[in-house]
Amino acid sequence: MSSLNLDDFTDLIERPDGGVRRDAEARRERQIVPPGSLGRLDDLGEWLAAAQSAVPVRPVERPRVVLFAGDHGVASLGVSARPAGSADQLVRAVLEGASPASILARRLNVPVRVVDMALDCEPDALPEAVVRHRVRRGSGRIDVEDALTLEEAEAAFRAGVAVADEEADAGTDLVVLGDVSVGGTTAAAVLIAALCGTDASVVTGRGGLAIDDLAWMRKCAAVRDALRRARPVLGDQLQLLAAVGGADLAAMTGFLLQSAARKTPVILDGVVSAACALVGQRIAFRAPDWWLAGQNSGEPAQAKALDRMALEPLLNHGVTVGEGAGALLALPLVQAAAALAAELPEKPEKPEKLEAAEEPEGPEAAEEPSPEPENPETLAE
Repeated sequence: MSSLNLDDFTDLIERPDGGVRRDAEARRERQIVPPGSLGRLDDLGEWLAAAQSAVPVRPVERPRVVLFAGDHGVASLGVSARPAGSADQLVRAVLEGASPASILARRLNVPVRVVDMALDCEPDALPEAVVRHRVRRGSGRIDVEDALTLEEAEAAFRAGVAVADEEADAGTDLVVLGDVSVGGTTAAAVLIAALCGTDASVVTGRGGLAIDDLAWMRKCAAVRDALRRARPVLGDQLQLLAAVGGADLAAMTGFLLQSAARKTPVILDGVVSAACALVGQRIAFRAPDWWLAGQNSGEPAQAKALDRMALEPLLNHGVTVGEGAGALLALPLVQAAAALAAELPEKPEKPEKLEAAEEPEGPEAAEEPSPEPENPETLAE
C-alpha cells in the first residue's frame, strides 16, 4: 500500500492568476501594435504574465532542459529501431554535446540536466549527478508484467517531485521537459490509450527512429496486450504507472505536478511527456494550465493526449528525435512573446477635447436674459 496521497495535488495546484492575465490583456490593448496582430504571441505573453503573476511580464532568463532517462523491457520485443537497453548511449551523446538537443541547447544558451531513472547500465558508467535518483535497472516488460513495483513507482514519482523542487529552488523560470528512452513511446501509447479509451491501432506510432511495418505490428500487439493489463487499474494513477509506465514516466509525472504546484511553467516535448501530462491531469485537473505543448511530433498518441488536455502545439515540424529537441525549438517563441509583451510601448494618451464654447466672462455674464415678448393675443384681452 502506497503512503503517497496523490489527491493532495488537487488542493496544492492553483490556476495561473486570472486577474493578472486580465491586466496583461488590458496592457496589450494599450500598446501601439493592434491586439491580435501578433497571433499566438499575444496569448503566450498573457499566459506567461499570469504564470509569473507579473505585469509587465518578466523575461525568461533562466530556462532549463530536464530530461528523464530510462530503458523499457518492452523494447526486447523489437518495437523500437534501437537495440533494447541502449538508452545509455543516447544519454552519453547528450552529456558529450553531440545530440540534437544538446546542440540546440548550446546554441540557445540553456543548460541541460539528465536524470537517470531506469537505464540498463551500471551506475558507475555515468556521472553521479545523473544516476543519483535511479530507482532500478530497466523497467519491466509491460505486455506481460508490471513495469515497476508499487514501491518503485512511488520512489520514482517522489524523485520527480524532488527534481522539480530543486529546479524551482535554483531559480529556474521555465522548464523544457523531455525524455531519453528506448521503448518509452510504447509505454506512452499504452497510457494514452487507456486514459482516452481508444484501441491500440489508434495510438501506435513509428517512434523516434522510425520503425518499419513489421515492427509497427509488433508494437501494436504489445500496446494491445499492455492495455489489457492497464484497464483494471485505471482508477489508481500510481498503480497505472507501475503497471504499464516505467520509472522515467512516473518521475516525469511527479515532476510535472510539483512544477505546477511550485508555479514553474513547463514546455512539453513529444509523446512521452504528453502521456505523463495526461496522467497528471487525471490527478489534478488544473495542472495543464501550467504547461505548453512545444511541438507536434506526428505521433498519433501525442495528438490524442494534447486534444484531451486542450493544449495546442506551438510548432508543427514533426521532430521525433526526442530529448526535448522539439520543445527547445519552441523556447525562442516564448521568450519573444515575453519580450514583446514587456517592451512594446503604449499608445500616447489622446488630449482631452476642448469644450465647445467657453463661458463668457465680465459684466455681460451677469446680465439677466431679456424676457420673451408676451403673446399678442393675451395682450388684446
